[in-house]
Amino acid sequence: MRKHQKIAAFFLLSALAVPCFAQQESLLIGPGDLIQVDVMEAPEMEQQVRVTDDGSVSLAYIGSTHIAGQTPATAAATIQTALIEKKVMHRPQVTVRMLEYATQDVSVLGQVRTPGTYSITTPQTILKVLSLAGGLTDTADRNVTVRRNKSAEQLKYYVSNNPEQALSNVVMVYPGDTVLISRAPMVYVMGDVNRPGGYAIATNNAQLSVLQVIAMAGSANKTSVQSHVRLIRATDHGQVELPVRLDAIEKGKQADIYLQANDILYVPFSWMKNVAMSSASIAASTAGAAVYVVH
Repeated sequence: MRKHQKIAAFFLLSALAVPCFAQQESLLIGPGDLIQVDVMEAPEMEQQVRVTDDGSVSLAYIGSTHIAGQTPATAAATIQTALIEKKVMHRPQVTVRMLEYATQDVSVLGQVRTPGTYSITTPQTILKVLSLAGGLTDTADRNVTVRRNKSAEQLKYYVSNNPEQALSNVVMVYPGDTVLISRAPMVYVMGDVNRPGGYAIATNNAQLSVLQVIAMAGSANKTSVQSHVRLIRATDHGQVELPVRLDAIEKGKQADIYLQANDILYVPFSWMKNVAMSSASIAASTAGAAVYVVH
C-alpha cells in the first residue's frame, strides 16, 4: 500500500472509531436552520420550525421568539421563559434540537489530497472531514484550523501521529465551517546526497534533526565530505554558516542538531574521493578481465 493510501486509511479508521464525542461546544442557531422544540409532558406543543431571516421562530402559544445566535440549550431556556411569562405553563421543561442546517457544506482548503467542498448534514469529527479530503499531504502542517461559519471562532486541532493523542479532544466540524491546513515549515538538503530537496518538519514533536533529514534525503553519498557539512541559516542579522561534523554526529561523538524552518544543509562533494573511487572501479574491472595474446 502506498504511503498516501496508508495516511488516508488512518484518517478513515480514526473517524469511524469516534462515533460521537461529547461536545465541549455547541453550534449557534442561525437563519434557515430547522429545529425541533419539545416540551416535557406537553406533546401538543411539539414543533418543527425553521428560523426566519431575522433570526426568529414562530411558536405555538407564545408567537415569534428570537433565538438566532443562541445555542440549542440557551434557546430552550429562552422558550421556557416565554412560556412562563405568557402564563402558558408554570414550570416547563423545554428541549431544542438541531434537525437541519441552512448550510450543508464544509470547505477543506490547503494541504490535503483533494481540497474542496464536501457535503455534511450533521456535525462530524475533524478526522472524518480530513478523510473526506483524502487526508493530509506529506508537506502538511499538523496544526489544523477550523473556522466556525456563524461565530467566526477559530479552533485549533493537532493531528498527532500517535493514535491515542489523535483520538483525544477531537474537534467537531459543523456544516458551513471551513477547515484550513497550512504548509509545514521546510528545511532543505543540498549537495552530495541521494535525494536533495526540501523536506517538511512534520514530525510528531514538530522538530527535525540533521540525522533525520539526512536519512530522509537517502543519506550522504560516498563521495561527500561529511566533515565539512555546512548549515546555512537566516537570522535577524543576516545569513550565517555553521559548521556541521556529520561524520562525528553519525558516530555519536557529537550531539545531533535540531533544524529550524528554512535551514539549508549543504553536503559538499569531494573530487578527490570521486577520482579515487573511479580509479578503484577501473582497476577492479581491469583485473577481472582476461587478456588474450595472439601469436
